[in-house]
Amino acid sequence: MHDMPSASPVVGLAGAARRAPVAPERQGAEPLHATAAHASAPPNAIANSLAGNVTHVGRPVRSAGLLFPELSHAIVGAAIEVHKHIGPGQLESVYQRALGKELAFRKIPARAQVPIAMTYKGERVGDFFADFIVDDLVVVELKAVEKVHGAHVAQVLSYLRATELRLGLLINFNAAVLYRGVRRIVL
Repeated sequence: MHDMPSASPVVGLAGAARRAPVAPERQGAEPLHATAAHASAPPNAIANSLAGNVTHVGRPVRSAGLLFPELSHAIVGAAIEVHKHIGPGQLESVYQRALGKELAFRKIPARAQVPIAMTYKGERVGDFFADFIVDDLVVVELKAVEKVHGAHVAQVLSYLRATELRLGLLINFNAAVLYRGVRRIVL
């Protein structure tokens, strides 16, 4: 494992990211593989930036533009629509089902509960599940909690490393105004 620089606030990143293969939905799918090193990140690497709610790890800061701005805007718009109809205070599973339906209504390609295999020294030790992988580009993790903690950000970072994707959206539906409960996490 290597040392990562501490998190730096960014406005966004320019450039295209490669599409990483991701596993199909849970039913009989072979999950993606991650190592135990992916399961956690140092606390200073997951510090959240107040400037734009962006967490940026291990890359130089560039402010030429956001990573996948149209797609992330569409995802957040769908989440806001769900929040307008359901409001805060429900279970995460309710928001997940509703967001899945809203993404489908908007014809945004997404897969729910995507399995990601966890391995230790080359041996599979278990799976974890990303709430959504949207268009094979963005990991979306949903929460319905009073406050988002560093462990939630670390969870999204683990998913990003395991899937080799670069952008994660951590969406807390318990926020009174949803856009304040959205964090972009860039790896």
